[in-house]
Amino acid sequence: METKTNQFKAEISEMLDLVVNSLYSKKEIFLRELISNASDAIDRAKFLSLTDKALAEDNPEWKIKIVVDKSQHTLMISDNGIGMDAAELEANLGTIANSGTKAFRKALKEKGGENLPELIGQFGVGFYAAFMVADKVRVVSKKRGGDAAFMWESDMSANYTISDSTRDDYGTSVMLHLRDEHLEYLDRWRVADLVKKYSDFISVPIYFAQIDIPIDEKDEDKKRREEDEARALNTMVALWKRAKKDVKDEEYVEFYKHLTHDWDEPFETIPFSGEGQVEFKALLFIPKKATMELYMPNQKRGLSLYVRNVFIGDDIEMLLPSYLRFVKGVVDSSDLPLNVSREMLQDDAVIAKIKSAVTSKILSTLESMKKDEKKYNEFWNAFGTVLKEGVHVDYTNADRIKKLLKWPSARNDTGKSIFLEDYVKDMTSEQKDIYYLLSEREEDARKAPQLEAARKHGVDVLLFCDPIDEYLTESLREFDGKKFVDVARGDVSFGSEAEQKAEKDANEKATQELKGFLESVKTELGEKVSDVRLSTRLTDSPCCLVAKENALPPSMVRMMRAMKNDVPEEKRILELNGSHPLVKKVADLKGEELSDAVTLLYDAALIAEGSPVTDGARFTKLLAALMMK
Repeated sequence: METKTNQFKAEISEMLDLVVNSLYSKKEIFLRELISNASDAIDRAKFLSLTDKALAEDNPEWKIKIVVDKSQHTLMISDNGIGMDAAELEANLGTIANSGTKAFRKALKEKGGENLPELIGQFGVGFYAAFMVADKVRVVSKKRGGDAAFMWESDMSANYTISDSTRDDYGTSVMLHLRDEHLEYLDRWRVADLVKKYSDFISVPIYFAQIDIPIDEKDEDKKRREEDEARALNTMVALWKRAKKDVKDEEYVEFYKHLTHDWDEPFETIPFSGEGQVEFKALLFIPKKATMELYMPNQKRGLSLYVRNVFIGDDIEMLLPSYLRFVKGVVDSSDLPLNVSREMLQDDAVIAKIKSAVTSKILSTLESMKKDEKKYNEFWNAFGTVLKEGVHVDYTNADRIKKLLKWPSARNDTGKSIFLEDYVKDMTSEQKDIYYLLSEREEDARKAPQLEAARKHGVDVLLFCDPIDEYLTESLREFDGKKFVDVARGDVSFGSEAEQKAEKDANEKATQELKGFLESVKTELGEKVSDVRLSTRLTDSPCCLVAKENALPPSMVRMMRAMKNDVPEEKRILELNGSHPLVKKVADLKGEELSDAVTLLYDAALIAEGSPVTDGARFTKLLAALMMK
């Protein structure tokens, strides 16, 4: 059989129905699309008139008008832009997915044009969004430089008509005959709200007018209506596209409040431009206070996205890493890849580059903020916990993020936290590692017996008391070439090598002398502990509990159990201070007295770290008996 080349066939009415009913998630999008088309038409006219003055000989006041007639159920979007002749009406509106704007942009690029206008359209389907709310659409257009006007009309069937028409001025008017269920779009407040939401920063003014005015309209109503009609619905000012020096602080504050609905002023304002392979504008804000939504997993977060001043969506998470979700703001780019409905980003390299640039800029801002201790502490108290997540999820910037993190330490007063850089700078000459202690409360951590040997040798210990700190221990690993070591896990020694050896030798000798006693304690505690041994980390306290070196972190245990995995309890080691008078006294006890004393020692170790005792009733009974002696 001879190879035959065929063209795809399409059922036009079905295809149009698919575009109208399946492409967009919200019917209100139709107004954004039609306004964007009108804006493109004006921008094309303005651009071409730079070289062809005849196109603007009428000296137009460039504008878009939205005119409603409630009595006729019609809504019209009219512009005084470039306009279309009959052939262009057929090409642009009679062919689905044919974009006149895209073709115009392509032609200019092929001619080597510079400073091209920021045109919005690209897919050639936005116009058909009108049929989501209308059962008939009529377009009347008169092309600049031409003498005749033409009308395109369709009722969403497979057919459309093009005929001669009349129009006084140049441009295009799109009239929608709204279905009964969509008459809300005839109300000024509804239209104004949608313009504010989607088209607030379109560079030409958008006006609203109603033509079915009651004959008996009161004077005060007429005055109010005329004032409203004379006032543009959109602000037209995209602050992110203006140089910082040209924007007043009050303007940034006003925009921030408009964007976030926050009563407070922003804590920090970050305007910047991305240049190079991907160009974009961004205006970011760090709020003053944290809100509960930061910790709610299903809460929307992210940046507002604009493409050529047209609102695409808010809470765009793809443009901002999760640990910077407290940042608010907008990103505007002509290079962003959108789906056909312009409602969804397509995940590709462009987005990754914008996200990387936004992240780097925010981190740079925080790095500069570090120089002002008071200001940074204010930021840290609000958003430090969220920022910590970055170490775990952003491997690329992990080292930068580590330098921004702060913790309280055993050496510093309560309420003061230090950077890792400061900790490393103050390390003792013999110290090779960064030490930390996990605890639920800072107050308990500062009193923990596991800190005693560190204090004795002048070693500072970071206090990890934030719930997220436990998860971070697996991601922190090291800083400036120094490992993170838990002072309550495994074997920990401080001081010089000679001091550590002497301490180890003494501990081994004492262990042999008290071998029988240690075995008795282990027998008494049974399954409560994995081992009982003499401690090198205690100086003043009689006992403490420590984890095995290879033990699973408690956070991992909880997560695995939440996933219905059978995870055995991680039993810890009871360490005893062999030189403590109480331990020496207990070592001489036998029988029931030994059993009771061991129980009290174990419970004392739990209490010392802020944990509840396993058997409160027995502990109370034994303590009372002891006090009566």
